[in-house]
Amino acid sequence: MPDRFEFTAGTENIGERIDKTLSEQLPDMSRSALQKLVSEGCVLVNGKAVSKNYKMKNGDNVTVDIPEPEELKAEPQDIPIDIVYEDDSLLVVNKPQGMVVHPAAGNPDGTLVNALMYHCKGRLSSINGVVRPGIVHRIDKFTSGLLMVAKTDKAHNFLAEQIKDHSFTREYNAICVGRFKDLTGTVNEPIGRSKFDRKKMCVTYQNCKEAVTHYEVLEDLGQYSLVKFKLETGRTHQIRVHSAFIGHPVLGDDVYGKAYKGLAGQCLHAKKLGFIHPESGEYMEFDSDLPEYFVKVLDKLRKG
Repeated sequence: MPDRFEFTAGTENIGERIDKTLSEQLPDMSRSALQKLVSEGCVLVNGKAVSKNYKMKNGDNVTVDIPEPEELKAEPQDIPIDIVYEDDSLLVVNKPQGMVVHPAAGNPDGTLVNALMYHCKGRLSSINGVVRPGIVHRIDKFTSGLLMVAKTDKAHNFLAEQIKDHSFTREYNAICVGRFKDLTGTVNEPIGRSKFDRKKMCVTYQNCKEAVTHYEVLEDLGQYSLVKFKLETGRTHQIRVHSAFIGHPVLGDDVYGKAYKGLAGQCLHAKKLGFIHPESGEYMEFDSDLPEYFVKVLDKLRKG
């Protein structure tokens, strides 16, 4: 069954095109996706279908039926992966920079999920559906580092609860632009999707979620800084958004900062991962070395 969303237009919506009003009400959906819903008759105004050019009136009652998305089906692929730890409940893998975590539009295969399905012979948690089996949390395509994967639904639920309770350890190293005035600090600013670019996140106080990032400068590199970030929450692009917000974007981040010659994406590595094991109840912690791409940039900046 489709999800149903209803709202009543107010005076602030008078004269607006319906797709604009819908984008304000449903910020997680793109304008083009909303226009498609209108053209397919999934949007009713006062019980009747309208065109995407419909101009809103005060008191209009709008219902939106959002159909279930058609998920891609991931297929096993023999792709080498760096497994740091594995048992019957979970794995910890070290994802290389440039690898996508799960299939999506534009990246139908060659992902970490495809590799995991081959390695685990399909024995992965099913909670996140056929396109994201085993995936409890994610890191960006151009972020390298440690990622935890659940083999069973029991493990998945147990680990997801730790993320929700903020008892899950996640530390990153990044090279950031500029010198920090304060060598340690906390960015406590909510994050939501940008109204101006649907592919970007931003610090905002509308349609947002709490986001807390702690940082510590590890090394002064002149015009750059080597920084350790510790996540208290896990919002999309959180470190990248918060570091840019305080004026120190991650080096190479062409979305929230600027590209860097010779670097494919941002210089950001998920270095440490810690959690309570779902079966033994023991706390486990893993640390990964900085990858080659990161070390090369670091050495170059140290030499000036």
